[in-house]
Amino acid sequence: MAAAASPLKRLRHGFSRLLRRRGRARHFARHPLQDRFAHVGRAEPASPAVTETLLAIAADEPAAALARLKSHPEGLTRREAAARLARHGPNEVEHDRPPGPLRHFAHCARDPFNLLLGGMALIAALTGDRAGALVIGLMVILSTSLRFVQEGRSSRAAEALRALVGNRVTVLRRDAGDDRADAAQSAGNHAAADPGRIVPRRSLEIALQRVVPGDVVSLSAGDMIPADCRVLTARDLFVAQAAITGESAPVEKFADRRDATAQLFEQSNLLFMGTNVVSGTATALVVATGGRTQVGAIAARVAQAETAAGAFQTGVDGVSWLLLRFAAVMVPLVFLLNGWARGQWFEAFLFALSVAVGLTPEMLPMIVTTTLARGAVALARRRVVVKRLDAIHTLGSIDTLCTDKTGTLTQDRLALGRHVDAYGSRCDEVLSLAFLNSHFQTGLRNLLDRAVLARVELPVELQLERDWRLIDEIPFDFERRRMSVVVAERDRSPLLICKGAVEEVLERCASVRAAGASGAAGATDALDAALRARVLAVARELNGEGLRVVAVATREMPAGQGVFSVADERDLVLAGYIAFLDPPKDSAAPALRALAAHGVRVKVLTGDSPAVAEHVCREVGIPVERVLLGAELEAMDDAGLAAAVQGHTVFAKLAPLQKARIVRALQAGGNVVGFLGDGINDAPALRAADVGISVDTAVDIAKESADIVLLDKSLAVLDDGVVTGRTTVANLNKYIRMAASSNFGNVLSVLVASAFLPFLPMLPLHLLVQNLLYDFSQTALPFDRVDPDLTARPLRWNPASLGRFMLCFGPVSSVFDLAAFAVLWFALGASAVEQQSLFQSGWFVVGLLTQVLVVHMLRSPHLPFVGSRPSPALLATTLTVAAVGLWLPMGPLAPWLRLQPLPPAFWPWLAGLLLGYALLASAVKAVYQRRYGWQ
Repeated sequence: MAAAASPLKRLRHGFSRLLRRRGRARHFARHPLQDRFAHVGRAEPASPAVTETLLAIAADEPAAALARLKSHPEGLTRREAAARLARHGPNEVEHDRPPGPLRHFAHCARDPFNLLLGGMALIAALTGDRAGALVIGLMVILSTSLRFVQEGRSSRAAEALRALVGNRVTVLRRDAGDDRADAAQSAGNHAAADPGRIVPRRSLEIALQRVVPGDVVSLSAGDMIPADCRVLTARDLFVAQAAITGESAPVEKFADRRDATAQLFEQSNLLFMGTNVVSGTATALVVATGGRTQVGAIAARVAQAETAAGAFQTGVDGVSWLLLRFAAVMVPLVFLLNGWARGQWFEAFLFALSVAVGLTPEMLPMIVTTTLARGAVALARRRVVVKRLDAIHTLGSIDTLCTDKTGTLTQDRLALGRHVDAYGSRCDEVLSLAFLNSHFQTGLRNLLDRAVLARVELPVELQLERDWRLIDEIPFDFERRRMSVVVAERDRSPLLICKGAVEEVLERCASVRAAGASGAAGATDALDAALRARVLAVARELNGEGLRVVAVATREMPAGQGVFSVADERDLVLAGYIAFLDPPKDSAAPALRALAAHGVRVKVLTGDSPAVAEHVCREVGIPVERVLLGAELEAMDDAGLAAAVQGHTVFAKLAPLQKARIVRALQAGGNVVGFLGDGINDAPALRAADVGISVDTAVDIAKESADIVLLDKSLAVLDDGVVTGRTTVANLNKYIRMAASSNFGNVLSVLVASAFLPFLPMLPLHLLVQNLLYDFSQTALPFDRVDPDLTARPLRWNPASLGRFMLCFGPVSSVFDLAAFAVLWFALGASAVEQQSLFQSGWFVVGLLTQVLVVHMLRSPHLPFVGSRPSPALLATTLTVAAVGLWLPMGPLAPWLRLQPLPPAFWPWLAGLLLGYALLASAVKAVYQRRYGWQ
């Protein structure tokens, strides 16, 4: 067996490599870089020339950096950008691409099984068996062509789906025009579809691939860094560089700070492709794109490295390895038994090779690719885009879905409900302050901001353009959960206006605007413990009505201060609250019921207040006994959290890393977890989940971290996706089970026949033709119907159950093979060596028709054609194969195949054998299902 280990290992490796290639999996799916280059360790700089250029630009003043790249503070013109795109090429790093037609066909032909068949054809030709060589050659051509066509279609479908979801970059163009319509048109109307992204004047949103050196890009929280860049301006800019450097904490970046002694990745004014903005805003000069970036250099060094196998690929590999181990034991037995019984060792060798081909599911790569691609196309019709094909399997396996609240359970269309002072009385001044904050901020505007800005009368009332000006801004981040702007009205002292989560803003407050007071110099009440409890009670009362509450506070700043920071958010005066209504979706409750019916628990993970979360959940039918808060979660150890997450449904006031920790705790409890999110704070949980799900309007880092992107943020669509994933897995299971059990039964029959017959029960050529026809009958399985009860619960790969299934159903076909032997030997008189052609022809037909019958008997736990109907495509392929099997011994190809016409007495026996097989298989199926279940 030691000698056999090497080819078996190569064969298994061929399976794994093929499946990973066909999946074209990662393309920076879960994280733009981290998964793909995890084994590289801490990144090393690219070529010396590229590194020197970056270091030189890091040492330049911003103006000198612009001059070096022949750019301008307001960016390139459109003509300049087009010329540079033609010169430098698209901004893409090296990744798996579909091969050209010739290369793809050659790859299909180099399959290990085709090489085995080709070797057999060569041996047949050298030994004078031209007919056998021709037939085997036709098998290779047909198998290769079928796989080439199917995989080509699947690959094109997968690439087209991935192209539907792409990141956009805001670039400055000197000739972009001053009207938003021009910008939206040039951006492919993407800006209109994503109102949360601010598109400044003279800026356009373009596809990431169209970014060129010299472009000036505008960045804000949630954006991916599109290329290697030099910071030109920055405001509290923090960047996550973990994918490049391994640093767990975000790194602050500056425009004017240069360090001649720092290493490349330690330069505080350089940004690198593949990292992302955590908080703050910036403009940056693009220095290098595509393969000339640091990421591009890494990608080129590891382009040939294979990604780590996921759960799906591991499952497929496990199935393949199980069958190969079985073949490694059975094939030598067939060879030795036939060689010893008849003394024809060369003939026994060819027969054993044919058995080996029959035992190996050579169509598995094609079936896997076609099934997954069909699932992806089916999901695309439901406006679900699959970025990584094997994520379809995982989507079908999830039993727990973690989701945020806004836009999933609610309508994602916030309306301003109340604006009150800290004591609960209506206060228009609070709304005016909130409007100034939302209007002057330059970061990512959220739904709350848009709801405030919808009050179109306020700019006129405030005389906004004439009287107010922005002095500075302190951007939002998810640690502080607040943001501030510093504005001035005419020549008055600057006013800091802070807006954010109630508890976080109150922490920075020293007093509260007195009831009825107005203006920055109005009367205030000191914020002691009693008053804190009183104003918090007002916020909780609003939360209890299902309103999301945001606190607004102010601080009058000294004149002359030009730069402000987080440290200035202190001694604030609480002005009051603005509260928003986000009604539940009408589709949420039915979708939740559908997910529950399919065995998927939904858990709500939100950063919102517990009262709002509980109110919304109760309205959509999610049972809530108690909301677990982020602060409570933080105090738990892993064991305590693992128990808590199983018993709680709603989690509120969560930080980003707490969401990811909940996901990991659920996984530790044996759950397969999906996570649906669209914000910067969701990225850690998206990467931690078994399948990350985002939406097309999400921030860049969320879309890049996700495996699946919804074009509509809806749980109903996601339920369709779960069912489609389970349908895909069920059809893959069908192929594996049918192939394994049928081939196992054939080998058992061959072993028995080899021990007692004076001749081979079937020629190698017969086995190969039979195997090819049987495989063809199964090519429509990816398009087969799946019974609803099979998609009612999560489906997972279970290689261990395959062995049990094979050992149970394989002998059923062997029983009727042996019965066919008896009929041919005793009833039809094919007992002499001179009658071996009759025997072999009869068993060829019986074996093929029982295999075709296996397809219908084992495709469903129900009664075939009555309790479960096959798809028209599967019915057509199986009937075609059955007709061809009946025709071959009777037609003109019979002499070439060494078959002969069967006598009339054979056909009644054949009908009886097939009927008996169907009845016995049904009985065994019923017993198996009662004891083990079908899946």
